[in-house]
Amino acid sequence: MSSAPANFSPVRPNPDVAFNIVHADSDLLLVDKPAGLVTQPGLGHTRDTLLNGLFSKYGPQLKNLGVRRDWGLLHRLDKITSGLLLVGLMPAAYDALRDDFQNRRIEKEYLAIVQGTPDPAQGVIQARLKEIHTGVKKVIVSRSGQEALSAYRTLAVSGRSALVAVNIKTGRLHQIRAHMMFLGTPLVGEDIYTLQEKPPAGKRTEHKPAVRIYLHSWRLGFKHPTEKKWREFVQPPPADFIAAAKRLGLDVSSILAQ
Repeated sequence: MSSAPANFSPVRPNPDVAFNIVHADSDLLLVDKPAGLVTQPGLGHTRDTLLNGLFSKYGPQLKNLGVRRDWGLLHRLDKITSGLLLVGLMPAAYDALRDDFQNRRIEKEYLAIVQGTPDPAQGVIQARLKEIHTGVKKVIVSRSGQEALSAYRTLAVSGRSALVAVNIKTGRLHQIRAHMMFLGTPLVGEDIYTLQEKPPAGKRTEHKPAVRIYLHSWRLGFKHPTEKKWREFVQPPPADFIAAAKRLGLDVSSILAQ
């Protein structure tokens, strides 16, 4: 029996997947992922993910990286999160950037619309997070969890809502969602971190995933693996994010001016 070649890929290209390329060179891509698009194939999503779309344009490079290098994916965004995502195209570039991610040399800042007003207006959340499965994959704050560090600053406040920038120093599952809930200011549109852990007696709850939480990966900074120069990219949030902020009376002029 012959084995599959090292660059064999189970990822099926799909040119119909829509996304924007913010930056491209021979070493890497910076992609603006829309909200609602899954990052990589998995249960229920085999041909309609960002990676399927990337394979339609960059298949040879991504196949060459192979499964050992996650087909070029250096990190991931939740389906309902939008924004910047970094992809390697060459093995040496991928390895250098992967090392920078692991050693916290990559700058990742997100924009979030939250319920309530953070108190204090800026600070650092250090709350360890542990993955659990209760029918929904999520995390809880736990001393036995992994280290998780988020620095936040409030950009605008209106009524019972706020626009917040969050710089994550670690990349845990649902880190910003869980940390904002820990702070008492869950994201607008949040579902799993505002669910009751135990429904009232005699009642059964059914989780329906949120269509959109207002979380956007808007700033990404890194040392280019070949140029050896610091590069920083800013991607303003999409129209639905801006519209939601304006409906809540939040001043978005500071982020649109970037």
